[in-house]
Amino acid sequence: MEGQEGAQQPHLVLAHKLFLLSHRDVDDIEKVRLRDEVVDAVKIHDMASLYESLSASSVLGIDAAVLDSMRTRIEDELKKLDDKIADAEENLGESEVREAHLAKSLFFIRIGDKEKALEQLKITEGKTVAVGQKMDLVFHTLQLGFFYMDFNLISKSIDKAKKLFEEGGDWERKNRLKVYEGLYCMSTRNFKKAANLFLDSISTFTTYELFSYDTFVFYTVLTSIISLDRVSLKQKVVDAPEILTVIGKIPHLSEFLNSLYDCQYKSFFSAFSGITEQIKLDRYLQPHFRYYMREVRTVVYSQFLESYKSVTMEAMATAFGVSVDFIDLELSRFIAAGKLHCKIDKVAGVLETNRPDAKNALYQATIKQGDFLLNRIQKLSRVIDL
Repeated sequence: MEGQEGAQQPHLVLAHKLFLLSHRDVDDIEKVRLRDEVVDAVKIHDMASLYESLSASSVLGIDAAVLDSMRTRIEDELKKLDDKIADAEENLGESEVREAHLAKSLFFIRIGDKEKALEQLKITEGKTVAVGQKMDLVFHTLQLGFFYMDFNLISKSIDKAKKLFEEGGDWERKNRLKVYEGLYCMSTRNFKKAANLFLDSISTFTTYELFSYDTFVFYTVLTSIISLDRVSLKQKVVDAPEILTVIGKIPHLSEFLNSLYDCQYKSFFSAFSGITEQIKLDRYLQPHFRYYMREVRTVVYSQFLESYKSVTMEAMATAFGVSVDFIDLELSRFIAAGKLHCKIDKVAGVLETNRPDAKNALYQATIKQGDFLLNRIQKLSRVIDL
């Protein structure tokens, strides 16, 4: 899984195709093409265990001859790799021994044998001294984690990488780790942290093994819209030269971002429908589709209502290019969930905002914390008296 600049890891490309192959919104003709491409990739990389599991789940049909030939090639290649390790240990130096073990690790990653790959990476780490090389092994583990969407493995690997950086490490690898962690945060619904990590990496992006720069910008804009305030969004995203250079290449994204900032709500809803189709077909974002839909609508409705103390339902419906009934149903859900600070006067057809008083909220929080502190002091004084 060695990555080249500008090229996504073949295993992650395969993972995305497998995701689309099981997606109900992908049409049958497209699935036929995807199935052929998956079979070709599995054969090229001798992914025997994956071939068996896909056949067992009826994603692919099994061919016993193909499976046997894969197993034979795997056995032959493992024998060669073991011979190289033995030769290096007997006749060569420590760096050659490490390289031989690394080659075996990468072979297990290539054939999709997760457990053996992790075991061999651990052995390779034991032969590794340099912090930078240890970090590269962590990146291999992280790529394996993203292929299998093993969030426990990803989380542990990120923590391990951060500890390694305490011993040293170059800025290029540190910046790469930010993108890996950002992708992990986005995949686990921590959009705010993901946005901050992506924005920190936008001018130093080199993590092409995960995804292209266009995809990176797509993720950055989507996470930033629901995480940043208007001022920060303008400074870090809307006017960011790195984003401006590629945002036009991504369907609907420029209109989605700029119509929100410019309060062009009809255009925003039009672009939003196009963006939702892309989110549905993204393996990292699709599990959070409904959540993201709600958060974006909360942002846009809150932004509209921020300008008014009261506004008619008809005026808001006209601004968004939808019916009054739709707005009524939408807002009632968000108000009931505590997402919007307003109330609906159904008789008058008016929305009245009731923004929370920040000073009053701070006062109440201070009183509550003060009471808690006094209770703790009283308990402590009783213990001391005894």
